[in-house]
Amino acid sequence: MRGLSVIRTPAFIAMAIAAGFLSLAQAEPYELSKNDVTEPKAVSSVEISLFGVKLGDSEATAIDSLVNEKISGVRAEQEATFIFLIDQRKPTGPMAGVRIMDGKVDLIFINNRFAYKTRGVFRNVLTSESPDEIRKLLGQEDYGDENVMGAVLAYDKQGFQVNYLGKDVNIEFVQPHERPVAR
Repeated sequence: MRGLSVIRTPAFIAMAIAAGFLSLAQAEPYELSKNDVTEPKAVSSVEISLFGVKLGDSEATAIDSLVNEKISGVRAEQEATFIFLIDQRKPTGPMAGVRIMDGKVDLIFINNRFAYKTRGVFRNVLTSESPDEIRKLLGQEDYGDENVMGAVLAYDKQGFQVNYLGKDVNIEFVQPHERPVAR
């Protein structure tokens, strides 16, 4: 019997590895408050979630997840088309949130007040000291604008934009899109 278990062990390992690759192919969305992103080029806004809320989710799902569920250390406020998440330790303004248009979540945002809750490359982006530091982390933007006030770095193909205003850094996630070509 011992010989049979030796033969089954490699087969079991091979099946476990195959199952692991299959689960990677069907990966869960990147949860901003839990998962590390180390390869920013692989990130698409459609894979992003904020406390379980993704782009395209219904208003009811957003309210259930962000307002009705208690999130440790976070106070939720709904104002007009936005659900704002406020850090209870320093309630100086929203640190994250979503916008709801036509009954669906069409924008997720986080800012530097959310840096302590997020993981991976986005934590580093939110604490960046310059637009050049952000480019080192995320790569060259699709297009942008930089002036004495700050910078806008647009990564439209991946569905997000970084707004840099000195110590204030904001990341907005929307559906990925191609920028129209001027004629």
